[in-house]
Parts: sequence; structure tokens; C-alpha cells
Amino acid sequence: MRILGIDLGSRTVGMAVSDYLGIIASPIGTERIEENDLQAALNCVKLVVKERGIEKIVLGLPKNMDGSQGFQSDYCKTFKKMLEDELKIEVIMYDERLTTKMAHSYMLDADLSRKKRKANVDKIAASIILQSYLDSLK
Repeated sequence: MRILGIDLGSRTVGMAVSDYLGIIASPIGTERIEENDLQAALNCVKLVVKERGIEKIVLGLPKNMDGSQGFQSDYCKTFKKMLEDELKIEVIMYDERLTTKMAHSYMLDADLSRKKRKANVDKIAASIILQSYLDSLK
């Protein structure tokens, strides 16, 4: 089963996919959207779901460090409902705390330039979200 991981931002949609065995997550790209344009984000995801035969989605749920949820969490929950209504597949919300920080750390370790880090951070964060979910299933 192929699973899509999503790191949803106000202007970007980072995406990663699992292998068919559900063991490894790999980043596939970041799509830019107009600020808070969930319909554009939905269109991007629909295309990937169709092209790659996605059967489940793991959507990052932003939480504050104390576990509380704010505006961004509500934004992601709205997107979850849109995905479920449009695509008719299971969408799982998964805690994404510190994934962006981890993505930056990995890229710094790989000695990527600031420009490359900025261009890749969302898809790397999506990969971390998806890999964390896959690891939790074992």
C-alpha cells in the first residue's frame, strides 16, 4: 500500500511517499500555493494521489510544544476534511512537532546551502512525518 505524507504550510505543500511495503518514506516535492489556498493544495494532492496510486494519507498535525493546538492545527483539520470528502481515502493526522527543525538539521549535516535548504525543507519534513508514522506501525 502506498501512503502519502504531507507537511501543509500556509504557502507550501511538502509531500513524501512510502514504498509499496510501507517501510521507507521518500520525499517527492514541494508545491507552492497562494497563502492559505486550501483548494490549490487539494488540487496538488489529488494529482499525486492519482499518479502514484495512493491509498492512505498521513497529514502533519502542528501542535505547540505543550501539546496544545492553535490556528495552524485548525487549518490542517479543515484540509483533512477536504481531502476525505474529495478523495474518499483515509487521512491520518500525525504529530509534526519539530519536523521542520529536524529537516533543517539533516540538511545542515549534509552541508546544503541556505537556498537549497529553503527549497527542500517542506518535502524533507513530509518525509520525516511519514517515516515516523511508518515506524510507529511496527
